[in-house]
Amino acid sequence: MEIRPWLVLADLLLQREALVCRVAEGRPPRDFAGLYVAADDLDRVLRSLPGLDGPDPSTVDPVRASVAEPLEAARKALSASLDGDDAFATLCRAAGLDGPAAEVLALLVAVEMSAARQRLVAYLQDSVHLPQLTLGTLARILDGGEKAVAPDAPLLRAALVEISGTGPWASRTCAPPARVVWHLRGDTSADPGLPAGAAVSPAGAADRDGAAVSAAGAAVGPSGAGKRIPSELVLINGGDAQSRLRAVAERWPGAARVESPVPADPTGWAALVREATIGGAVVVLDLERPLDPAARDAITRAAHLRWVLCSALEQPLDSLPALPWREIRVPSGEADESDWQRLLGRGPDPQYRLGRDQLRLVAAASDGGPIAPAVRRLAGGHLDGVAVRIRPRRGWDDLVLPPDDVRQLRELAVRHRRRDVVYGRWGFPPLPSTGVVALFAGPSGTGKTLAAEVVAGVLGLDLYKVDLSAVVSKYIGETEKNLERIFGAAAAGDLVLFFDEADALFGKRSEVSDAHDRYANIEVAYLLQRLETYDGLVVLATNLQRNIDQAFLRRISVAIDFTLPEEPERKAIWSRAFPSSAPVGDLDIEFLARQFKVSGGIIRNAALGAAFLAADDDTAITMRHAVLAMKREFQKMGRLRTEAEFERYFELVD
Repeated sequence: MEIRPWLVLADLLLQREALVCRVAEGRPPRDFAGLYVAADDLDRVLRSLPGLDGPDPSTVDPVRASVAEPLEAARKALSASLDGDDAFATLCRAAGLDGPAAEVLALLVAVEMSAARQRLVAYLQDSVHLPQLTLGTLARILDGGEKAVAPDAPLLRAALVEISGTGPWASRTCAPPARVVWHLRGDTSADPGLPAGAAVSPAGAADRDGAAVSAAGAAVGPSGAGKRIPSELVLINGGDAQSRLRAVAERWPGAARVESPVPADPTGWAALVREATIGGAVVVLDLERPLDPAARDAITRAAHLRWVLCSALEQPLDSLPALPWREIRVPSGEADESDWQRLLGRGPDPQYRLGRDQLRLVAAASDGGPIAPAVRRLAGGHLDGVAVRIRPRRGWDDLVLPPDDVRQLRELAVRHRRRDVVYGRWGFPPLPSTGVVALFAGPSGTGKTLAAEVVAGVLGLDLYKVDLSAVVSKYIGETEKNLERIFGAAAAGDLVLFFDEADALFGKRSEVSDAHDRYANIEVAYLLQRLETYDGLVVLATNLQRNIDQAFLRRISVAIDFTLPEEPERKAIWSRAFPSSAPVGDLDIEFLARQFKVSGGIIRNAALGAAFLAADDDTAITMRHAVLAMKREFQKMGRLRTEAEFERYFELVD
C-alpha cells in the first residue's frame, strides 16, 4: 500500500494526543461520554482547563517527547512531498497552502476518511457527539493550527474546509467537504453543489465544439508537478459564447476549465471555487449582467484562481472585482471555414451567417443531414408567445406589384444575401451593423405581409410576425424585456423579424408631460438602439409612414410604398385568387377589376367568400357569388354600395 506522508503525520498527531489523554491526564474512555459530567470527573475537568495551567507538565512532556522524533520526521516528509505531483501536493499548491495549513488539511481529511480516527477524536474530545475535530481541539493538537482555518485563511478562501455549528468557538467543528475527500481518494466527479449549467473540462480535453486543445499548459495542472499557477483576472467580451470560449482556450492552451453561470448563493460560490482549486482550473463565468457586490467579493476573496468574465458587452468598471485585470476583445463570433470543415465536413454555406455557437448547435441537430431545418430550429421556442412563425410558401409569381416595387424587394434580398461580400471581402464598414431594416408603408391589404413572406422565402428563412399585444406592456420596463427576448432569440437563428403596425412601437417620440410619456420615449430609444445592433433582417410595416419616428427612418435600408393596385394589377390579382382546381363559371374578371377599386387583400377575401357561397349552392363560382361576396366586403369596410360601381348587379346587392 502506498505510504502517504500526510496520513502518517495525521496519525502520529492523533496518537500523541491520545497518549497525553490516557497516560498524562489519566483519563480513561467512559460510557456516555459527553452526555453528562460526573462528580468524580469534575476535578479532572478543572485541571484540564488552559487557564489553570492544564495538566501537569511533568506528566505531559515525557509523553510528547516519546513521539517527538517520529513526528518531526513525518513533518519533514510531508514538507518534501508538497513539491511532488500527487493529489494532496497539487491541491496544496493550487490553494496556496503553507506547511502549517497543509498539516491542518492532512489532519482534518485523515479524520474524515476513517471511522477509527473519528472514534479516537470522540475520545480526545470526551464526547460521542463530536467525531470531528473542534476548533479547540485543533488548537491543542497543532500549536496555532486554528489560525489555518480562520475566516480569511487560504483553506477557507479555497473552500477546502467548512466550519459548522453556532455554539461556542471551541466547540465548533471543522471538516473538509466530501468533494475534497473524494478527490484525494482518486474520484474525479464534479462537485454536486456547482450551479446548474456548470461544465467541467479537464486539462487537455477537447473543446466544446469538438476542436482538440493543446496540452501545452497541462504540466502545471493537478496531474503534473510544477510551481503554483499564478492567479489572474481576464475580461473577454464581444462575439458569441463559443468564440469567447475559444479565446479562453487560446489564452490558456490545454488548461482545465470550469464554465459556469454566476452562482446565486454562497453554497454555489463555495462549490465553484472548490472545484476550480481541486482541478487547477480556469473559472469561466458567463455574465448576462454586471456582477453584484456579493459576486465581486466572492471573486476577490478567491484570488488564488484564474478568473475569466465573459460577456457580449464590456463590463462597467464599478462592477469589477478588486483585482488587477486585463481585457480581450473578440472581434467577431461568425464561424469561419475551419469551423464549418471541422463540424460539418464542408465549406461555409453563403446562405447562412452563423456564429460558432450557432454552428455547433446546428451540426449537432442536423446529424450529417441538411442544415436548413436545424437553422430554423435555432430560434424555436424562444419566440413562442411573442411572435407567430410563418413558413414561406409563396414566391415572386404570387406578388402583384408595380415593377419598381418588385425590383426594390429583390434589392432587399440582395442586401441580406451579399453582406459577406460587401462587408467582408470588400471591407465596407458595417456601421452601425450588418443588419438590414426595411420599411413597408401602405394601406391594409396592399401586400406588405406577402412581400415580407416572399423575401424570407427567397432567402430560405422563416418569417416571424411579432405579436405586438404580447410585446407592449403597460408596466414600466416590461416592453424592453419583451423586445430583448425577441431580438436575443432572433440572433440565435437566421430569420426575418416582421413588425406589423410598427407605428405602435416605432412611433414618434412625444413631448414629456408625465411619467408615462417619459417611459414611452425610453421604449422608442431602446428599440432604436437594439435595431442598430441587430445583424439580421427586420421588416417594419405601417399604414402611415409619417407616424414613424425620424430616427428610425435614418436606419432604414430599403423603404417601399405599397399603394392600392391599379386596374391591370387588380385584374391579375382576381385571376390568381381562384385556384386552377376551383370550378369557375361566368366570372367577368375585367368587370370586377374595373369596377371595384380595392386592395389585393379585399380581392382575395371576396374570392374566398364567393367560393363558400358557390359551395353552399353546389354550383360553379359565378358573378352572382362574386358580387354578393364583394357586398359583404363593402359592409365590413362601412363603404356605401353605389349603382355606378355595381351597375347591372346593383339590384342584387341593394
